Amino acid sequence: MTETEAVPFDQVTVEDPTIELGTSAVTTTGAEGVRTLTYEVVLTDGVETSRTLVGDEVTTAPVDEVTTVGTYEPPPEPEPEPEPEVDAAVQDGCDPNYSGCVPIDSDVDCAGGSGNGPSYADGPVNVVGSDIYDLDSNSDGVGCE
Repeated sequence: MTETEAVPFDQVTVEDPTIELGTSAVTTTGAEGVRTLTYEVVLTDGVETSRTLVGDEVTTAPVDEVTTVGTYEPPPEPEPEPEPEVDAAVQDGCDPNYSGCVPIDSDVDCAGGSGNGPSYADGPVNVVGSDIYDLDSNSDGVGCE
């Protein structure tokens, strides 16, 4: 003689770092399994007088119910970059490498000198950064002397 009984399924929770924190969903529906019990039954005058279990087998395995829980936390929004302060001289069209207005251009030469511009600086001007236009020919920190 055989009998069947249900085998309960387990409930499992799985964390997923690709799903947003606080979100959850059942991703696999659980299903009960089946256990088959086989007995040797002795009947005496048609009445059961003994029963012996001779087989116990899970014939259909249960399917675990899986709930997926999100653990992803997006990074905080970056602080906005502050607007760079514009040097007053640059704002006026003057190169910040010099004290005294030297125009910003592809090339600047000293006014009244032998250079071909396209822009010219009236001297003297103090070199306070890099002498990018080579106005300080004797490297004393003052250009267009």
